[in-house]
Amino acid sequence: CWIKKKSDYPESVMRNYLEALHLGTLMAAHGYFFPISDHVLTLKDDGTFYRFQTPYFWPSNCWEPENTDYAVYLCKRTMQNKARLELADYEAESLARLQRAFARKWEFIFMQAEAQAKVDKKRDKIERKILDSQERAFWDVHRPVPGCVNTTEVDIKKSSRMKNPHKTRKANTLTNHLYYSQKLMPLLSRNSLLGYTEQYVEYDPFLTPPDPSNPWISDDTTLWELEASKEPGQQRVKRWAFGIDEVLKDPVGREQFLKFLESEFSSENLRFWLAVQELKKRPIREVPTRVQEIWQEFLAPGAPSAINVDSKSYDKTTQNVKDPGRYAFEDAQEHIYKLMKSDSYSRFIRSSAYQELLQAKKKVKNTTQTH
Repeated sequence: CWIKKKSDYPESVMRNYLEALHLGTLMAAHGYFFPISDHVLTLKDDGTFYRFQTPYFWPSNCWEPENTDYAVYLCKRTMQNKARLELADYEAESLARLQRAFARKWEFIFMQAEAQAKVDKKRDKIERKILDSQERAFWDVHRPVPGCVNTTEVDIKKSSRMKNPHKTRKANTLTNHLYYSQKLMPLLSRNSLLGYTEQYVEYDPFLTPPDPSNPWISDDTTLWELEASKEPGQQRVKRWAFGIDEVLKDPVGREQFLKFLESEFSSENLRFWLAVQELKKRPIREVPTRVQEIWQEFLAPGAPSAINVDSKSYDKTTQNVKDPGRYAFEDAQEHIYKLMKSDSYSRFIRSSAYQELLQAKKKVKNTTQTH
């Protein structure tokens, strides 16, 4: 029905004919039907008669016949004096090879073949012919003619995966991880970009009118007055809560952060970080002297403002100081930065000092709006 339906379109008759022939050849190669008078399991458009295989012999039953079973079958064929059951050359060679391989148990194999031959003789003639052809087709699938494709062979890649289930599981896990990463990464990137945009939108003068307004395009000089007084506006103070980088890059933010740490008697970490940042901008001739000063103040044994760094960073810094350069304290600075980010910065944002500063700027703003 499928082939007939496909062939109803004249422009694709040849293509559908080849497709149907290929599908039929695959079914024959797997033993679902077979030519009555040929060992080569293929489909030919030449009037050859075919017979459907009994479901008992279908490959879907996961047959894995052993060589002893094949030896019994070939031995039984030699006992039946029928021209149609004569062994082909490759079958005779297989029988001789199996007889040598199973020499010690050949008597048992011969007895089994003899018993099966006696049972077959008791069957009806037509039934015996059909059963013989079906059994022969079964072995043509599992022990094919030399040169034909063996459809029962396990693919070497599948076999390798079966022998290494842990490696296969790991490969599948990595494949799934890569698949979901490719789907999730664009989504995460988009969400990150949207979050950043929403957070900083009020600081973009193209999107949000600045408050106080730009004195270059208005008559309001409040911005200049605030800068002259070095008093940060509300937006500036609010921005410090976005992250420690916002505090460190703002001179007033650094000053307020340092005051807070001094009130807790723990300002050495920030002072060290600022000293290293300043070192990177020093003229090269001043670098060696400044490196020694920083070392003596923060890292040397008995230093007056000793900082707490891990042993790996300390050892690396000790080696770097022997050949002083602008980046001699890079590892120690990175370690201190992480400490401030996870500890002192969080305490600063939650502190009453920051909250009072933020509220004070709100009050100033409200007072200005009232006037």
